[in-house]
Amino acid sequence: MPHAAASNRTFPCHMLREMYEQPEAIRQTISRHIDPVTRMVRPDRFPWKPAEVAAIRRVTIVASGASRHAGLCGKLMIEELAGIPVEVEHASEYGYRRPTNGKGSLVIAITQSGETADTAAAQRIARDSGMKTLSISNVEDSTISREADADFFTRAGKEVAIPATKSFTTQLTALYMLALYLAAQKETLTTPEILARVLALSALPDLIEQSLDRFNRQAEVISADYYQDQTFVFLGRGVHYPIALEGALKLKEISYVHAEGYPTGEFRHGPTALITETLPVVAIVSYDRRDAESVLRYEKSIALIEEIREISKRQILLASEGDAIVRAMNVATFSLPHIEELLLPIMEVVPLQFLAYHIAVRNGLDVDRPRNLVKSVTMD
Repeated sequence: MPHAAASNRTFPCHMLREMYEQPEAIRQTISRHIDPVTRMVRPDRFPWKPAEVAAIRRVTIVASGASRHAGLCGKLMIEELAGIPVEVEHASEYGYRRPTNGKGSLVIAITQSGETADTAAAQRIARDSGMKTLSISNVEDSTISREADADFFTRAGKEVAIPATKSFTTQLTALYMLALYLAAQKETLTTPEILARVLALSALPDLIEQSLDRFNRQAEVISADYYQDQTFVFLGRGVHYPIALEGALKLKEISYVHAEGYPTGEFRHGPTALITETLPVVAIVSYDRRDAESVLRYEKSIALIEEIREISKRQILLASEGDAIVRAMNVATFSLPHIEELLLPIMEVVPLQFLAYHIAVRNGLDVDRPRNLVKSVTMD
């Protein structure tokens, strides 16, 4: 499929090209699942009637690696929009024990390839236990999709580089749309509310596309001060915490650097002992100014950053455009447009991908094929 931001450019590696392909991949994923007439969300295959959806009392998401981080965002999307409690499990754990949930449960299996052995095993356990199953994958004729009751496909196209980039952002997109679909079925949102959210989602690919070159340039400059560091801490609160985890994972995967993600509020409960004058802290402090809870989380996150700055001034922040408090800190900053809280993660992960990429490149590493890793773990 064509990718507007990448089609007329030459890239030194697959990973960088695939980061630039993200806006069009997201666009294609949205287009596939939005009815052109009603503008409502439509899954690829969803055999259950509204009464059966109304009877769903619990959702469990099973996934591994980056897909699990997408699932952690999906948990908050589904809980907030559809009002269904959600658990997120490591597929490698769930697939080898007896699950406690049964009827009235939906298990969502997420895997880019559709062939991840641990995730397939988890889905089979769920199915054999009488639970409804739904797959989110990028490959239509895959094991996961064939064995699931329902399917919701992403449209990332082929992802050659081992690190997940466009497959991750399209998974986030799919989970947001699935949350809207469940909300419509359970009537937790009105039709006008859903249409407004679909409209906001549809504007997101253009916003990301407009930011790619800026993120790339900023990450290249920032990496010059951080490429020799061997330990990083990533912080995020609420729906931003999984993006902190994903940012840390990207750095580990391609730069071989020790990086850990923490919920911002939990950092005081022990990990602050790690802070030294030289420790790099990457913190997500972007927020939705129309959402009172998001503003409160932002204020608490800023308070912690200010505490950290009493010891170290080495921060990299992801902040909302025009944030005067962050600007006054005079630290490396990626600025993000003001968008809905639950859509921010799809945007936030992109500068973190660029940051990991440039740190790896400065260290002369192969970002497409990191050591000891394969694209899809098909052995359990």
